[in-house]
Amino acid sequence: MSQSNISVNENGWIKWYCNLEDHHFFCEIDEFFIADQFNLYGLKQLFDHFEEALQMILSPNTPTDEDLEDDQFLELYNEASELYGLLHARFIITPQGLTLMKSKYLQGRFGVCPRVLCERQNVLPIGLSHDLRTSRVKIFCPRCQDVYSPKKQMSDVDGSFFGSVFPHIFLSVFSELNPTQPANEYVSKIFGFKVHKKKGSKFQIQQNQTEMYYYAEDHIKRLSQIQTSQQQQSQSKQSQKNDDEAEKKQKEALNAIQKLSKQKQKK
Repeated sequence: MSQSNISVNENGWIKWYCNLEDHHFFCEIDEFFIADQFNLYGLKQLFDHFEEALQMILSPNTPTDEDLEDDQFLELYNEASELYGLLHARFIITPQGLTLMKSKYLQGRFGVCPRVLCERQNVLPIGLSHDLRTSRVKIFCPRCQDVYSPKKQMSDVDGSFFGSVFPHIFLSVFSELNPTQPANEYVSKIFGFKVHKKKGSKFQIQQNQTEMYYYAEDHIKRLSQIQTSQQQQSQSKQSQKNDDEAEKKQKEALNAIQKLSKQKQKK
C-alpha cells in the first residue's frame, strides 16, 4: 500500500472502525491491551496474516476510498476486523472495557427489548457462540432474560465479537443495573378467564405453584358433595378401625381372666 493511499488521522484505525455504520455496539479497545502478548494468546493460529492484521489495527492511519476498492486490502481488512472482534470480546470483560460498555448501556446505544411487556428495557449485546462465523450478534434483555435479534441487522458484526458471557458478567459487576421489577407476563384470557394449556396460549402452570381452575356453580356444588362424601367415608373407616381395636382388647382381657381362673382351679 503506497503512502498516497494512506490518510493520516490522529485517532487511528480503531476510532475509524468503531465509527463505521452499524458498529455502534463496539467500544474502542485500549492499544496497550492489544499490544500485550497475554491478551493475544490463542489467536495467531486463527489467521493467515495475523501480524499484518494486528499492524493494521494499531495503525495511526485510516483507509481511503481507494483502499476499500482494492481486493488485497479488503482481504487483510476482513482479517483485521475479525481479530479486532475477538480481542473486543476479551476487552469488554475487563474493568476498563466494562466501564466503557456501561456508558453505552446507560445511553441506550444497544437498543431496547422488542418485547412490549418489558417496557423498553435497555438491552446488552451477546453472542450465541465464541466461535467465528457461527451467528450474528444478538441482544439480551436483563428483564425477561431472553435473546433477540437486533432491530437493525448488522451483517458484518459477528456474535463472537461479544461472546456469550458478557451480559452476565456485566450485570454481576454492576448489580445496581439489574431491573428491580420482574418481567410482566402476558396471560391469554377469554372473557376474563385464563386459557389453560390450550393452543394459542402461553399460560403454563409452573412447578411449586398452585393450579387455578374455573368452574361453573353446579361444578362447585358437585365438588363440595364429593369432598363431603370422602370425609364421611374417612370418618367411617376410622370409626370401624377404633371398634375393631376395642373388640380385640376386650378379647385379650377375657382370655387373660380365663387363664387366671384355670390356674386357681389347679391349685
